[in-house]
Amino acid sequence: MAEVILKNLSKSYGDQVGIADVSLTIPDGSFVVLLGPTGAGKTTTLRLISGLDKADQGEVWIGGRQVDNEMPAQRDVAMVFQQYSLYPHLTVRENLAFPLKSPVLKTSPDEIERKVNDVASVLQISHKLDNKATALSGGEMQRVSIGRALVRDPAIFLMDEPLSSLDAKLRTDLRVELKRIHASLGATLLYVTHDQIEAMTMATHIGVLDHGRLAQFGSPRDIYENPNSLYVAGRLGQPRINILPADLFGGMPQGTTQIGMRPEHITQGEGVEAQVQRVEHLGDQNRLHLNLQGHDVITIADPATDYEPGAVLKIAPNNPLCFDATGARIR
Repeated sequence: MAEVILKNLSKSYGDQVGIADVSLTIPDGSFVVLLGPTGAGKTTTLRLISGLDKADQGEVWIGGRQVDNEMPAQRDVAMVFQQYSLYPHLTVRENLAFPLKSPVLKTSPDEIERKVNDVASVLQISHKLDNKATALSGGEMQRVSIGRALVRDPAIFLMDEPLSSLDAKLRTDLRVELKRIHASLGATLLYVTHDQIEAMTMATHIGVLDHGRLAQFGSPRDIYENPNSLYVAGRLGQPRINILPADLFGGMPQGTTQIGMRPEHITQGEGVEAQVQRVEHLGDQNRLHLNLQGHDVITIADPATDYEPGAVLKIAPNNPLCFDATGARIR
């Protein structure tokens, strides 16, 4: 595996900015997630690292080697896409072996068989090796797709929203599977998604992209607890962070125009009156949807509480995040 370094990387497609001046270090053995909405520059970043696209400016370094002038096959990377990209007429064994049969790799038949069996064991699909790809479930097909990357043993794995086409249960199962694979292989992995739950549960590091620029990079806990902007604060958290005018509560630092209150950071029983609009009973907690002087607020309450729509309670911020008029964090 290898450290990957991006230095002042930029890429545009006509008038549309893909990424702009992105500098980022992906540590050796890390699981880095690039998070952002459609058009943020996530897939562009993968394509520049893999060599599928060429940067307008900047440098890509993989394992201490500058690779900007190398072809994709020379960069020692493996990509997993959203779609499975399997050969339907081949068996699982043949699909897994296919990347190893490239003349560039010069892999012996015995080595191919060993690697295929090892990867099938890691992915827990050894019993499916002789099945045709068309006989697999969606989760099994995505496992085989991931396995086609694993057999290469590349310097870095690049994954472009590989779970987004699966149903909720399969996504949950494969999130756990990917973390297990990462831990067992010690792989360097760059994964892009717009799903904050995937980012929070899998990543060792998160990079938040905003219109092609890297807004913040750090551990999931640091990004969640210490966002440097209103944009970053809004990318993580379920339920979403509450953004409110600063003058609703008072006592905020000079220059604060908006405050961010995570649902778990709202004190109940004191402060400003709010009316319950709706209650979601989730078993381990209740989510209260409130109206606070015309503003929507979501907070959480003990499942034993019996709030009903129309009830009035008082709330106050507990250690809110403060932002200025530009959306920058005020600490």
